[in-house]
Amino acid sequence: MKLRLYLPLVPKSLAFAALTLLGTGAGALDAVRFQIGGGDKKLSKALTDASLVVAARKDGRTGAQDIIAAANADYAKLLSVLYERGYYSGVINIFVNGREAGGLSPFADMDGTPDVTIRVDPGAPFTFGAARIAPIAPGTELPEEFAVGKRAVAPAIGDAAEAGIEGWRDVGRAKADLADQNIVANHRTSTLAADLTLRPGPVVRFGELRQVTDSTVRPERLRQIAGLPTGEQFSPDELEKSAKRLRRTGAFKSVSLTEAENLRDGDVMDIDMNIADEKPHRFGFGAEISSNEGLNLSSFWLHRNLLGGAERLRFDAAIGGIGSQTGGIDGGMDYSVGGRFERPATFGADTTLFVFGKVAREDEPNYLSDQATLGFGFSRIVTEQLTVEAGLALRYSDETDSLGSREFFHLLIPLKATYDSRDDVLDPARGFYAQAEVTPFVSLDDTDSGGRIYLDGRTYYQVDEGGMFTLAGRVQLGSIVAASLADTPQEFLFYSGGGDTVRGQPYQSLGVPQAGGITGGRSFVGASAEMRVDLAGKFDPVAFFDVGYVGAESIYDGSGRWHSGAGIGIRYATGIGPIRFDVGLPVSGSTDDGVQIYIGIGQAF
Repeated sequence: MKLRLYLPLVPKSLAFAALTLLGTGAGALDAVRFQIGGGDKKLSKALTDASLVVAARKDGRTGAQDIIAAANADYAKLLSVLYERGYYSGVINIFVNGREAGGLSPFADMDGTPDVTIRVDPGAPFTFGAARIAPIAPGTELPEEFAVGKRAVAPAIGDAAEAGIEGWRDVGRAKADLADQNIVANHRTSTLAADLTLRPGPVVRFGELRQVTDSTVRPERLRQIAGLPTGEQFSPDELEKSAKRLRRTGAFKSVSLTEAENLRDGDVMDIDMNIADEKPHRFGFGAEISSNEGLNLSSFWLHRNLLGGAERLRFDAAIGGIGSQTGGIDGGMDYSVGGRFERPATFGADTTLFVFGKVAREDEPNYLSDQATLGFGFSRIVTEQLTVEAGLALRYSDETDSLGSREFFHLLIPLKATYDSRDDVLDPARGFYAQAEVTPFVSLDDTDSGGRIYLDGRTYYQVDEGGMFTLAGRVQLGSIVAASLADTPQEFLFYSGGGDTVRGQPYQSLGVPQAGGITGGRSFVGASAEMRVDLAGKFDPVAFFDVGYVGAESIYDGSGRWHSGAGIGIRYATGIGPIRFDVGLPVSGSTDDGVQIYIGIGQAF
């Protein structure tokens, strides 16, 4: 015996509309009893959860008319659950006060209290006796579930159709679709034969990017930023890249690029661009506090579309060391004011021009530096995870430290590459982050020229399948080459201790000993490990251990000094990321300052 089933085109899931009633009967629903055969507990739960009668009872809609309507809608609802799990011989009976719901009028007047019994005999589960889809494009990967002998769940058929269509789209056939389907259930053998026919359509080329909504960004700049490859073969990836380029500017609240329904002559397909501008201005502030380093405050002001081409202008101001216990040469307060201008789509859709400047005073425990920097550069997005930068800058600083007072004037050539595959920047649980910075500095006075190298790698691993335990690790490496300690600006040298290196140790407490104090080192090694526990609720505990090394040598040789710290913390989940509270103690090293406390937004790394 064969039953021919007609499933919707691309049946991702089989859904049925439920009937909504305006009227309400007088009686109240007393109970809903399920009688489900087969012994499949997961199926029983799915049927119970999907029942519209159960939902009506939970919502308080227990009048007779509501229950009769929900019971009639439940036939289709429960049948869809059976299909989704590969049961095609199911028999469903729904009784209201002992009478089959399908035979009741929606306006029947029930005597007494409605009583509902739902009886489901799912029958035997079906497997695929045939699973065919043709034609398919070379390289198309069909779902493993769509194969002879596998459980014939309805979503597998939809997934196979979707995969086949996407396979053709990936090779330029943008209008590929499902032309026909023949799905036959054989109840004698409990098998399902699925035969899907695809219509690939022609190879399509990208047409014009058509703006369909107004924007304060000029049309020619919108096209430059999107970088749609007009005239080239259609690619879903290229279309998504264009949308992401527009979103990355931050100038738009929403971006939607949709394919024109009809092709133009020559199989050319235009793309409609629907965008909504973001508010042009934004400002914000931040705060971070440490029991040793004091309070750091920061703020910014941002213009998202300065010249009508989605240019960004941002000013930042910060003050640090408020209430610092470490002190400084001139009171311990740090100040900085800086600005950065960015122009997207300069020399290519994925290349951004930036111009920056900064004036700062750093009054640290071991040095005082007044400095000014002005420069420009380009950043390029190579892939979704990889970004590279290169620039030129002039830097002047007037410094006082344990080696005396000196002035520096340098030409900088900053080079940077960043790889970031983290799932969440502020609260990562999976992925990898790596940043490499190489900054040659050319002396424009009588000091040494040299280079600064800094590497920062972070990785995250979920220990258990449920994601309750996450192990996070970080390694930092630094080196100053060619220049001596005395001829290297303090901002380029390396210290250890504090919230960004070794928690539990005082800020910048580890360096290279000098007469009258310490100075930064020419080599640095840092490592951190955290075990993060994701509990139910908003509070999550963390345990951490950090180590750091600073040496006078350019390349690590072990002649420097190590220190370490450990502690515990709490993360409080918020909509903008976790609020961090860490308590650290020194483990090894010369300090005896005791407990250090750190508070900030986001994970430590």
